[in-house]
Amino acid sequence: MAAISETIVREYFELHEFLVRQFRKHTAPAGREDDDPDFLVINPNVQAGEVKLPFVLGSPDLARVSHGIVVIKAWHTEVFSPAFFAHSPGFFRFLEKKAFLNACRAFRQPDGRPPLKLLVISSLPQDGASQQESVAILKSRGIDAVLSFRTMLADLVARVEPSRNYLKSDLLQTLRILKHYEFFKDPQMDLFRPRRGRSRAARSVAPPEAE
Repeated sequence: MAAISETIVREYFELHEFLVRQFRKHTAPAGREDDDPDFLVINPNVQAGEVKLPFVLGSPDLARVSHGIVVIKAWHTEVFSPAFFAHSPGFFRFLEKKAFLNACRAFRQPDGRPPLKLLVISSLPQDGASQQESVAILKSRGIDAVLSFRTMLADLVARVEPSRNYLKSDLLQTLRILKHYEFFKDPQMDLFRPRRGRSRAARSVAPPEAE
């Protein structure tokens, strides 16, 4: 699961014209794979903006991300709720590891700007109050922004063109074939539609300040 999740994240950033460097090429000792960052990303075409980036990023926000350290938590069946954090006291240990701290120092911009500490997760709670509480917990521990797999996958599906042959990417080629055989229905992309009963705001997992 880790390999395909990393591939999704890499392809997503590369399609948005980021330069992506994998932090670790070797397999870490058992039980320690989550202790290191996954990717260092830099945007050579970053766009300036006066509006502060939202905590929960969408694809349009990436244009204003200059550089960052990406940590992937590919726990696709988890909702990162306050209860989850309460029962996972070791979740944030990666922020204290030597490798992560060294990456934060080394990956500063020449003007001293630190990298964005970006966490890739499955989802935040749909309930507004619980989502705000989860965001507050993440911010208090030093996370600068989060990005969901749903956001990335929906964006990849939207960008893949059935008429193109993505021979150099197994992921994009698979999405292209699925799209060609109409497993994705534009523009709704039904395969990624949340369960019935959720509000439109909840579907977009909007930042708490936008609700």
